[in-house]
Amino acid sequence: MKVSVIVVNWNRRELLRACLKSLTKQTQSGFEIIVVENGSDDGSAEMMEAEFPAVRIIRNRENRGFCAANNQGIQASDAEFIALLNNDAEAGPGWLAALVDAFEGRADFGMAASKILVWENPQKIDKAAHLIYPDGQNRGRGSGETDAGQYDRLEEALWPDGCAAMYRRKMLDAIGGFDEDLFAYADDAELGLRARIAGWRCIYVPAAVVRHHRGATLGLGSARRLVLIERNRLLLAAKLFPWSLLWLNPFYFLARVVTGVWEAARGRGEASLYPGLRGKLRIAAAMARGDFEALLLLPRMLRKRREVERIRKLSPRQVRELILGNRISLRELSAQTTAGRNSG
Repeated sequence: MKVSVIVVNWNRRELLRACLKSLTKQTQSGFEIIVVENGSDDGSAEMMEAEFPAVRIIRNRENRGFCAANNQGIQASDAEFIALLNNDAEAGPGWLAALVDAFEGRADFGMAASKILVWENPQKIDKAAHLIYPDGQNRGRGSGETDAGQYDRLEEALWPDGCAAMYRRKMLDAIGGFDEDLFAYADDAELGLRARIAGWRCIYVPAAVVRHHRGATLGLGSARRLVLIERNRLLLAAKLFPWSLLWLNPFYFLARVVTGVWEAARGRGEASLYPGLRGKLRIAAAMARGDFEALLLLPRMLRKRREVERIRKLSPRQVRELILGNRISLRELSAQTTAGRNSG
């Protein structure tokens, strides 16, 4: 088998049906579909058995999160390429073929990123690969922009968004899969940066088009989503950032918070999803909770930081240059809103 497509599902039967239908229309041959069913109780598994009998289903009794579930799918596959597709996304017919073709002649490229459009308004870009802010917060490149062809060039990118991505099996075997301590959110950024540290590169493929329902999992206003985002940006930085950036993390974070407050006062940015004083208090409480949870996991992340040394190909200085060279501007970051991506 050349390609395995892994879809993680939790209680999104109708979205999953549309996702799987889009995969049955792919022009690419020689691929399989693996759905990791994360303990849904909405009849998702029964729907797949009745309507998509060729799909391989891995059943979990509980929601194991995006990271663990994808790792299960990766372990169940022996394909040369592993593609991920969110259950709330629909792939264009040429999606898989474009991603596979992009790896041809690029032996040191281990990742490929899709052009992800907003399902409700396909003239808007959801993500065209990723950017990152130096405090560990990562966002989609071009998120919210009108698609006017500005991201229609095949080019190197930082790393793909896990909503619709492809990974080379050889790379995953060398560096490992998703970090299951993250559960969901920033998981693709952690895997992508770890891969870059190990010397692998990412190609952005504009012909690989996917439409994505934004915020279909936990919801854009979910407090738990905020907790995970805050917790995991700290864990990512603690595990992978060079010390020269890590020491500056509180200052970058403070600058982001101040700019975010400024944008929120104008009805823009992440905080605009949480209106009024009560909403702002929810943000503060969620961020404090995220910081506390990160603190509890910090010793484990520092141990993993030492383990990353065995796969390192880029020096700390090169990693710093990679991050700063692909940073999202503070104004752009603070004016954006994120989307709940993961199916964990």
